[in-house]
Amino acid sequence: METIDSPEVKGPVMTSPVMIYTEQTPNPETLKFVTNKMLYKGTADFKEESLAKDWSELATALFQFPYVKGVYICNNFVTVTKEFNYAWEDIMLNLKEFIKAYVTENKSIINDGFEAAMAEIEAEKSEMTYTGDEAELVKKIKELIDTYVKPAVEMDGGNIEFKSFHQGIVTVILQGSCSGCPSSTVTLKSGIEGMLKRMVPEVVEVVSEMG
Repeated sequence: METIDSPEVKGPVMTSPVMIYTEQTPNPETLKFVTNKMLYKGTADFKEESLAKDWSELATALFQFPYVKGVYICNNFVTVTKEFNYAWEDIMLNLKEFIKAYVTENKSIINDGFEAAMAEIEAEKSEMTYTGDEAELVKKIKELIDTYVKPAVEMDGGNIEFKSFHQGIVTVILQGSCSGCPSSTVTLKSGIEGMLKRMVPEVVEVVSEMG
């Protein structure tokens, strides 16, 4: 019996077009560019072009614009911090079109090994070691920040990381739109500090450093 082969289906593979929109953040100097594509499963904060050149082609390219001061990449969005002497209405469209074209071309976003390298740097900076009851407190503080604070901060185009706990003082690192944001101090004191004090009585204060 003669067999009949099924016809081969030909044609381009259809992929969904890249869509991008902007969201304001609490920081007037930063704007969040949100795409419908996953860019990087993690957080990547670039405040200097030198670090970007080592780890991110996208951030490096954005730093070529004279008005770009910082780039933060997380999940499906890019938060851009501008120089204060530029207005968003003059530069937003250029950035939006550039990021859309870059993502459409499937270019590299973050180089492999970035997360491990940053973790190693942070470990070298940290001189704190925790044992016994203090180790349990630190674990609880980290879990509270990751569960209740980080998702809300991320929606505003930023990030918060636990740095240390010493004599009742929790130090956190603010990144992205949170770094340099005028309202971040209010959020830190009235929101984050209040919550941690209620949940962990040993906490007496929360202070921040810019990432």
